[in-house]
Amino acid sequence: MAFLSNMTRPEGDPKVLHSGPSSMSSSDRLAHNLGWFSIGLGLAEIFAAEKITSALGMRGKETLVRAFGIREITSGFMTLSVDKQAGLASRIVGDALDIATLATAVRPDNPKRDNAALALLMVAGVTFLDIVATGANTIRHSRPTGQRRSYRDRSGFPKGLEASRGAARKKIEDLRATPDHEISTGKAPTASGEQ
Repeated sequence: MAFLSNMTRPEGDPKVLHSGPSSMSSSDRLAHNLGWFSIGLGLAEIFAAEKITSALGMRGKETLVRAFGIREITSGFMTLSVDKQAGLASRIVGDALDIATLATAVRPDNPKRDNAALALLMVAGVTFLDIVATGANTIRHSRPTGQRRSYRDRSGFPKGLEASRGAARKKIEDLRATPDHEISTGKAPTASGEQ
């Protein structure tokens, strides 16, 4: 990853020598992986809708499968975004739609009902992962009710407020010690006293 990052940096920027440990928790990684899975599944549903409907004995539902593919891609991008909670929630709603649709294919007159039943089990497994990821991310990224973050102990100055005041006093003293003609012209006088 450092190699790719260095390729895109301007000439004057420092180069990344190595990256440190990831700040992503296991719940963040699970949500991240589910987001990419959702995008991949959505692309498969859009571009291989005929094969999917044929394998499940659901011929004629290609438009529905493509619509589900668009939904999956949208949910995937939302899950990869900053607001992953909304993406994970939309994945759970989408899973419910998938389960309801696949349940209609598990009927006695469908010669491919075994495939549909297997697909139904797979969707149920992914739904379980979506629920786990949603719960874990809710716990990780939420604060107790009514509790607000306090930044009263922070000044915004890296070396502290007193160090910044001292630096400001020194600048003011330096300006007071500078002759008026240097300030007005922005140039220091030459050795002969000319400007």
